[in-house]
Amino acid sequence: MAVSEDVVALACGVAPADACIVPEQREELTTEGGLSVTGGFDRVAEVTRRLGQVGTRVSLFIDPDRAEIDATIEAGAPVVELHTGTYADAADETIARTELARIAEAAGYAHERGLVVNAGHGLTLENVADIARLTEIVELNIGHSIVARALFVGMEEAAREMLQACRDARANA
Repeated sequence: MAVSEDVVALACGVAPADACIVPEQREELTTEGGLSVTGGFDRVAEVTRRLGQVGTRVSLFIDPDRAEIDATIEAGAPVVELHTGTYADAADETIARTELARIAEAAGYAHERGLVVNAGHGLTLENVADIARLTEIVELNIGHSIVARALFVGMEEAAREMLQACRDARANA
């Protein structure tokens, strides 16, 4: 969810179990990067506090960066979701490996600091294994790829395939 007041007020009224704060803009088709907690700290901390007061566990969707992880902790969010889009969109193997190393380092750092670590964006059956092998990551948020695959094999099979790919990766971690 975005930090716009109308969305925050709605969420506080509904009090979902979990909410993930993203840098959503009305014109975007999809989130293109992580939330800048450092750049909008006061608002993010306020929204995190307000959602926490209604019992919602807050996750901040950020780029894999130590400063953003530190700001997430300072803002009071117990969960971080690391943006994997740059890894998923890498033009070649060298860039993909560099981005995977950034994600791995950030996941370890966030976990050591006591955060629950999730990840997602742009993950597919073809690229999920390396991310799924990172044992600090608790949850992967994968939507578009599963829905797109479901057009060909059905939702149940698409979800089963992704879960199996993640399980196989973890088994080989």
